[in-house]
Amino acid sequence: MPHTGQIMAKYKLTWKDLTATDFKTYLFAMFKAFIPKKKIKDLDELEVFIQTKSAWVTQVTLYNYLKTRMGTRYVLHFDNDEFMGSVNLAKWNIYSVALQDLSFFIFSYLRVNFNFQDTDKAKEIFNKILDDEISNKMPLDIVDQARIDFDNRFQNINWDTYYTDLPFNPSALSLYKWAPIAEELKTLDRKIVLNSMILKWDVIKQEFQNLIQF
Repeated sequence: MPHTGQIMAKYKLTWKDLTATDFKTYLFAMFKAFIPKKKIKDLDELEVFIQTKSAWVTQVTLYNYLKTRMGTRYVLHFDNDEFMGSVNLAKWNIYSVALQDLSFFIFSYLRVNFNFQDTDKAKEIFNKILDDEISNKMPLDIVDQARIDFDNRFQNINWDTYYTDLPFNPSALSLYKWAPIAEELKTLDRKIVLNSMILKWDVIKQEFQNLIQF
């Protein structure tokens, strides 16, 4: 069975295609933003928002990147156990950082704009989501590392500025790091891969600001 890097090396990224794919996803999400949604009024609803939006950003950015790199044969590799193992490893690692980024963004935003001072709730929600994801087969080593990383960031965060200070860069860099693409190809893609995730997060930021009613 060919190595994942060899599989990826067969396909060339068309930057125009990736940009078009991201732009269409962005426009669709913006269109959905006009559809009335339930307001976020308590911590339970906030938890659901953090979990679902982090999962959405992770999946859309990772799968769009893989699909574009691999072309029309993308679906055929779903039968390749080695490839799917790499995809799942990437998915969970990126998702763990996405959860952190969105949690910190939201509670920084709430502190500054809604005078919500109980930032410890960010840790409670983050850990509860991880506990729930274990039942969805999130690998325990990734869960444990995510808790460590969250605690380290939690201790050093500036809550008054985080939400305005490139809050989603860590998850964008995680996408670049973990996507199962040959390194020599990823190097060529770095800027567009990072921008593709930041674009998705911009949609989520706007949606959150429209829905929050704390």
